[in-house]
Amino acid sequence: MAVLRDASATQPARVARLQQARHGSLAPVYLRAHLPEPDYTRPLLQVAPEQRERIIGKLAVLYGRERAEVWWPDFERLMRVYHAHKTPEMLEDDAPFDPAERFSEQDVVLITYGDLLTSGDRPPLGALRDFVRVFMRGAINTVHILPFFPYSSDRGFSVIDFEEVDPHLGQWKDIEDLGRRVRLMFDGVFNHVSSKSKWFQGFVNGDPEFQDYFIAFGTRDAIDPDHLRLILRPRASDLLSPFHTINGPRFVWTTFSKDQVDLDYRNPHVLVAIVSILLLYVRRGADIIRLDAVTYVWRELGTRCAHLDETHALVQLFRAILDVVAPQVALITETNVPHEDNVSYFGDGTNEAQMVYNFALPPLVLHTFHTGSTDRLSGWARTLDHVSDSATYFNFLDSHDGIGLMGAQGILSPEEIDALVACCYRHGGLVSFRDNGDGTKSPYEMNATWYSALNRDESGEPLSLQVDRFIAARSIALVLRGVPGIYLPSLFGAKNDTAAVLAGAEPRSINRKTIDEEALFALLGDRESWVHQVAVRFRRLIQRRIENPAFHPNADQEVLQAGRAVFAVLRTPRGGRRKVLAVTNVTAQGRQARFTPEELGGRHRTWRDLISGQAFGRTWDGGLDLRLRPYGVLWLTPA
Repeated sequence: MAVLRDASATQPARVARLQQARHGSLAPVYLRAHLPEPDYTRPLLQVAPEQRERIIGKLAVLYGRERAEVWWPDFERLMRVYHAHKTPEMLEDDAPFDPAERFSEQDVVLITYGDLLTSGDRPPLGALRDFVRVFMRGAINTVHILPFFPYSSDRGFSVIDFEEVDPHLGQWKDIEDLGRRVRLMFDGVFNHVSSKSKWFQGFVNGDPEFQDYFIAFGTRDAIDPDHLRLILRPRASDLLSPFHTINGPRFVWTTFSKDQVDLDYRNPHVLVAIVSILLLYVRRGADIIRLDAVTYVWRELGTRCAHLDETHALVQLFRAILDVVAPQVALITETNVPHEDNVSYFGDGTNEAQMVYNFALPPLVLHTFHTGSTDRLSGWARTLDHVSDSATYFNFLDSHDGIGLMGAQGILSPEEIDALVACCYRHGGLVSFRDNGDGTKSPYEMNATWYSALNRDESGEPLSLQVDRFIAARSIALVLRGVPGIYLPSLFGAKNDTAAVLAGAEPRSINRKTIDEEALFALLGDRESWVHQVAVRFRRLIQRRIENPAFHPNADQEVLQAGRAVFAVLRTPRGGRRKVLAVTNVTAQGRQARFTPEELGGRHRTWRDLISGQAFGRTWDGGLDLRLRPYGVLWLTPA
C-alpha cells in the first residue's frame, strides 16, 4: 500500500520523497548499460552454423536463397557491431539464461506515453521516472513507453527520426535513468515512417538511395479494383496517398494515414536499416520490443497483404537475430486482428514472438459485464492453451488506441459487436471504422477509457458500485495465463476526455488526456474520490498477484463452470502447490457459486482469500460454497 501512503501523505513528506528519488538514493532494480563504443580488441562474434542457417533461411523466404547469401554479410556485420557493445558482464549473464524464466508472476507492464504525466519543474520523462520510483515500486516492474521519438502526427506513431528522443519529452539519459529501475518496452514502429522523415523526404527529392524504400505508383487507379478489395484495411482512408515529388506526382502506399508512409521490405536495404535500429534500441535499454502494426509489414498484390508468409518470416528473422546477440530481449506483436490470426504470431511457440497482444480479451470482458453472462468469455478462455515455456499472452483491457473489436470477430456475433458499439456511444465514447473493401465500413475499435466503457456517468448508480464493477473487470486480466499490461490512466480510473474531442482532437484523444502531477496527488489524497478508491484497490490486486506463483504464465489454467454470472479460473503452479481459485461475479446482484472437490483438485479444510484475508470452510462433501456480493472478487488459496 505504499502508493496510498505516499499519495495521502502531507505535502512536505511527498516532496521529500520525490527529492530522494530525483537524487537517485532509491536502490536501482535494473541496469543494462552497454559500452558507449564498440570494443574491437576482443574476438568478433562468431555466429554458429545453425544460427547462420536459421537467419539465412528467413532471408530466403523474403528474397530467395541466392540473394539471401549475398545479403548475409550485412546482417552478420550488424550483429558483430552490436555484440562489440556488450560488456563482459552481459556476455556472462547471457550464458545461463533460461527462456522459460523470461516472464514470471511478478511481471506487470505499465503502458504510457512519455508525457501522460506532467510536472512544472521536470521534463515529462523525468516526471514518469519519479512516479515509477515512488508510487509504483513493488507493483510494476516493466514500463512500456509509447513512441518517444520526434514525430509529426498520431501521438508518436508517425516517426520522423527512429534514433532520437523527442526533446519535448527529454533525452536518452532520461530513458536510461528509468531503465535503471524497471525493464523497458520500446516501440518498433517498423511498418511506416512519417512523411516528414529523412527517408521519405529523400524519396520526394529524388535521392536514389530512397527511391525503393516505398511503394509508389504513377496513378491513383494503378491497383486493380479486384486486388484492392482483397487488401485488409484497418482504416477507412485511401490506401494510396498523392505526393508531389521531383519526379512528378506519385501515389504512395499508406495503410494508416497520408502522414504514415509504408516501408517496402522487398528492398533489402530497408531491412538492413531497420535491423540496425532494432539493435540500437536494445543497446539503449529495451528489454521488450513491440512490433507495431506488424500485420501489414509485407505487401503482395493479389493477396490480403496481411499475415503473409513473408510477414511471419520478418518477425522470425528479428527473433533469430536477437536470439544470437541479445537472447534476454523479447518481441511482442501488436496485431489487432481476429484471434486465430493473432495467435499465429507465436509461430511454433519458440521461433517467433515471445508475447502477443491478447486482442480478443478486452471486447469479451466488456461484453461479459454489459450482458452479465460469462458464456462467451469462459468458452474462449478455455482455448487459451499453454503456448510454450518461453511464450505467453499479453493480457490488456485498454490502451492508447481504446478497445479494439477485431479480436472478437468469430467469437462474438455481429449483433453482439453492434451491441457493444451502441453501448460505447451511450457511455459517451466514439467508434473508429475500417474499410471492408466492398464499399462498406465496419467498427474497428471503440474510443473510450475503460472506466467510461463500463460505467455511465448519468446512470445514477452509487460510486461504490461503479468502482466495484471496474475492479472486477480488471481482475480478470490479472488472473488469466499471461503477462498483464495496464494503461496508466486506468490505474486511477480515468474517464472519457470528451472536452478534447469537442475541441477538435482526433477520436483517440478521448483516452489520452495528460495528467497533471499535482492534480493527481490531490485526487489520490481524497478518500471520497473514485480515483483514490480505484488506486487503492487496483494496487492491492496487483500486489497480491505478483506475490503468488500460481499466476506464473506457465502455471496450469482451468476455466471452471460456475454459472453464467460467475467467471472462475483455477491456476495451479508447477509442482501443484499454492493453487489459486479466482472467482468474479460479473453482475450487480449477489450470486452463489459451488465447486466440487473434483473441480478443486482435492479436499481442503479451509480456503483463504488473498485479497481480504477472509477464510472459507469446505462443505460436508469437501467442496466449496461461495456467496459473492455484487461484482465480488475472491482469490482463494488452500489455507
